[in-house]
Amino acid sequence: MQLPELEKTIMPHLGRVFKITGIYMAEKFAQLKIDLTREQFILLMKLHQEDGQTQNDLAIITERNKASLTRLINTLENKNLVARIPSKEDKRVNRIYLTKTGRRIFKTTNPALKEMINEVQNGLTKKEIETTIKVMNKVVNNIKKLH
Repeated sequence: MQLPELEKTIMPHLGRVFKITGIYMAEKFAQLKIDLTREQFILLMKLHQEDGQTQNDLAIITERNKASLTRLINTLENKNLVARIPSKEDKRVNRIYLTKTGRRIFKTTNPALKEMINEVQNGLTKKEIETTIKVMNKVVNNIKKLH
């Protein structure tokens, strides 16, 4: 496949959107003096939805490998946003909880997140948004079938 033909596929566009979204979120959070990356925010959001998940469950939910997730949790723990607590049922298993600071920081991101969503989706119709989500989900499912 020649490179000009590659631009007619979704692959380079997906990468571009992923990269620029991370940069955009980091800039928005920095404006609010919130020291979070997209990945850190996603983990806080998953814990906000269900606090006290195991590291293994979080790796699956966030689709990260265990080593990468461990580094991410270490960073959030150093920022006092999450805490590792050994499970009462199995001391070898850590459960991850939001700290009070983590909850407060997550709540302060909500207005910024709503603003980001509105800015990113500006000019898109409801139908375009729904179609994009469907297409992205198909791409994810295709990739998951491959491994």
